[in-house]
Amino acid sequence: MKECLRRLHNLSALIGSTPLLAIEYHFRGRERTIYAKAEYLSMTGSIKDRMASIILREGYRRGELQPGGRIIEVSSGNTGISFAAIGSVLDHPVTIFIPDWVSRERSLLLGGLGAELIFFSREEGGFAGALERAEQLVRDHDNAFLANQFSNPDNIRAHYETTGPEILQQLEALSLYPDGFVAGVGTGGSVMGIGCFLQERIPGVAIHPLEPASAPLSPYPDQNGTHRIEGLSDGLLPPVLDREGLAEMVSVEDGDAIVMAQKLAAEVGLGVGISSGANFLGAVKVQEEMADDGVVVTLFADDNKKYLSTDLFKQEPVREEYLSPHISLSGLRAFAVD
Repeated sequence: MKECLRRLHNLSALIGSTPLLAIEYHFRGRERTIYAKAEYLSMTGSIKDRMASIILREGYRRGELQPGGRIIEVSSGNTGISFAAIGSVLDHPVTIFIPDWVSRERSLLLGGLGAELIFFSREEGGFAGALERAEQLVRDHDNAFLANQFSNPDNIRAHYETTGPEILQQLEALSLYPDGFVAGVGTGGSVMGIGCFLQERIPGVAIHPLEPASAPLSPYPDQNGTHRIEGLSDGLLPPVLDREGLAEMVSVEDGDAIVMAQKLAAEVGLGVGISSGANFLGAVKVQEEMADDGVVVTLFADDNKKYLSTDLFKQEPVREEYLSPHISLSGLRAFAVD
C-alpha cells in the first residue's frame, strides 16, 4: 500500500497547480474581467484529475482499494479518462461505464489508455441504471473498487483541499478577494468543495451552481432533457450536491456556450471545452448583478480536443437571446500558483 501511495504522490506535479487566467472583456458598454482556473492544463486535460487522485488516495488509506484491484466508474468521459490514465500508472485495470451519446473522442481516449468500456443508453436507464450495473460488477469481483464520483465525499474533499486554496492564494497575490464563484454541475464536487472552502474564509461570497437551460437540474433533474454541454446535468441529482447555502442556479443555453467556447479559442487562444464556454457566460451573468469591481471566478474544466467531432467545431446558429455575440474578449493574463 505504501508503494501505491508513493507512486500516486509522484504524479502530484502533473495534477492541479493550474494557472489562474484573467480574461478581460467588453460587454454592454463596460470593460470587466472574469477569472478562470485553467484546469484543462492538468495531466489528462481536465479538472477530474484532482478528484481521481484524491479518491484513489483515500481508497488506499481506508483499505478499500487494494494493489492491482479493478477500478470501476460511471463517467461521461473526463473522470473515466483520469482514472484510466492514473490507474495505468498504478497497475490497476479500469472499467468505465460510458454513455453512448458522448463524443467519439472520449471513448477513443479511454481505449487508448487501456480501459475496458461498457456503453449504456438512455433507454437502459441512463446514469442511474449504469450506477446499478457498476455496483453489481463490484459485487461480482473479488478485488474491485467503485470510485462512485456522484456520491463519494472525497470528490468534494479534492476541491476543498486543492482547487479552493489555489484560487484564494492566486487572488490574494493580486490583492483581490472573490465576490462570486460559478461552476457547472456534473457531479457537484467542484462547486461544493470550492464553495465550502471560499465560504469559510470569505464571508458573503456567492457560490452559484450552473445548469444547461434545456436540461435543468432545478427544481429536479430533467431526465428526458437533452443538451450539448457534455459533463453537466446527467439526468440525476448528484448526492454530493447540497443546495443549502448556495446562491441562485445559473442557466445557460448550450448553443450560447458553444459560441462562447469558440470565441475563447479564436479571440484569446484558449482551446477549451463547451462547459468552459457555459461557465464563462454564467460568470458574466453573475458579474452583471454586481458593482463594477465585483470579482467573479469560474473554471475552464477541460480542453477542446475531446470535442473535435461535436458541434464545437461547426458553425453554430446564433439566436437573438444569446449573450456570447455581444461579448468581445480584449485581453488575457495568466498567474501561476506560487
